[in-house]
Amino acid sequence: MTEKGDPSTSSGQEKKETKPKYFKEQFDDEEVKLVFKKHPIVMRKGIVLASVGFLLGILPALIKPTYGWFFGGLGLSLLLGTILLLPWWVKWYFSVYIMTNQRFIQQSRSLLQINFVDIGLEQIQMINYQIAGLEETMLHFGTITVQTYVGDLVIRDVHHPEKIQKEMVYILRDMGIHPSQRPYQTDSQAGSEQDEAETAES
Repeated sequence: MTEKGDPSTSSGQEKKETKPKYFKEQFDDEEVKLVFKKHPIVMRKGIVLASVGFLLGILPALIKPTYGWFFGGLGLSLLLGTILLLPWWVKWYFSVYIMTNQRFIQQSRSLLQINFVDIGLEQIQMINYQIAGLEETMLHFGTITVQTYVGDLVIRDVHHPEKIQKEMVYILRDMGIHPSQRPYQTDSQAGSEQDEAETAES
C-alpha cells in the first residue's frame, strides 16, 4: 500500500529557492546587471592627511633617537595615519553604483551618513561621460552624467567612464530602452549645435 506524501512537504519543494541578495534593498524579482565604484583617487586628501600624520608620529624618534622612542613613534604614526585615512576609505569602499533590470541605484555611505538614490530605468533619457584634464586622462577616470526626466545624476571620479557608460547603454537596450550615448557636452557646445541646426533649417 502506497502512502501519500505530506502536502506541506510537497508544496514546500515546489517553491522556488530565494536568490541571495546583493544589497539589502534588492527586490526578490530583481537581477543585478552592473556594479561599479569610484576611482580610488577620491581618497587622495585622506592619503595626504595620513602621510602628514605618519610624519608627525615619528618626530619623537628624531628628538630622542633610541629604540624605544623609535618603535613607539612608529606605532603612533601608524595609528594616527590609519585614523586620518579611515573616513575617506569608508566613504570610497561603501559607496557603490548598482544597475539592475529595474532601476539604477546610488548608495553612498560615510561614518555618519547614508544616502540612497533610486531611479527607474524608464526615466533615463541620456547617458554622457566626460574625461577632462591631464590627471583624468593619465589615471583613466572621469564623470558620468545620467540625464533623467526629474533631473541629472552626476557621478564624478568614475574609473574608465567610457566603458561603464557603454555597459549601461547596452543594459538599457537589452531592456528595450534606447537612451542616447555620447561624450559629455557643455552647455555652450550644445547651444552651438542647436544654432547650427536652426540655421540649416532656415
